[in-house]
Amino acid sequence: MPQYIMGGLLLLAAAAVAIGFAYLKLTAKVPPKLDAELCPVDGPTSMTIVLLDASDALPPIGRQQLSTELTDLAEATPEYGLFELRVLEPNASGGAVKFRACNPGDGSSVDALTGNKELARRKWTQGFKLPLERALAADLAGVPSDNSPIMATIQAIAVERFTGARSDNVAKKLVIVSDMIENGRDYSQYRGDLSFARFKKSVAYKQFRTDLHGAEIGIKYVQRQKPPIDSVAHIRFWQEWIADNNGRFDSADRLQGVN
Repeated sequence: MPQYIMGGLLLLAAAAVAIGFAYLKLTAKVPPKLDAELCPVDGPTSMTIVLLDASDALPPIGRQQLSTELTDLAEATPEYGLFELRVLEPNASGGAVKFRACNPGDGSSVDALTGNKELARRKWTQGFKLPLERALAADLAGVPSDNSPIMATIQAIAVERFTGARSDNVAKKLVIVSDMIENGRDYSQYRGDLSFARFKKSVAYKQFRTDLHGAEIGIKYVQRQKPPIDSVAHIRFWQEWIADNNGRFDSADRLQGVN
């Protein structure tokens, strides 16, 4: 083959490779600009909020179970989705935030030709995975209190996280880890029946009415020896409360162990 033809073919091959790389660059998914919490500056792609009512200690086996399940839940958070861990405290509106970050992706979806898998993995490990593990391993006991403002805390979370244009088209999930015994001045589940009808007659019904904006609500039910409570009727109450406040009840799973 003449040398000029061979040279032409090599030039064509090089041009084809260059065009291919240029195409990959143009069509590659451009990562969003992130804030200090690894969330896109224009808002997360989803929201998963965990509210832990730890005013009374969790049974050891239940704490171990919870740590595993929350780790799984966090790591299943969609890419650039927000994961928040909050502890219920009477004087902290919406609970005290113990961990807050978006999942930047662990690098598994990064194209090796157009991105840096190792850098992405390091960002995920240092900015998301390890801080979450430290938060879950820390003492998450809440502030001791005679009141248990579960409804008020959920209301504050709904206003802060689920309300507004940025949240309208975003999947929203709230997981509550609690014995779910609401106890306040205007309504208490330590006395009286657990019917939703009784609650609707109380001042608390209008006081804590909120809009959950279609958020999916799950309960990790902490079992207590005292007070004795009809857990079936109790969970039914919360199903009705969630539906009445424009939420979607997902499930109520009992944590193992009893305190």
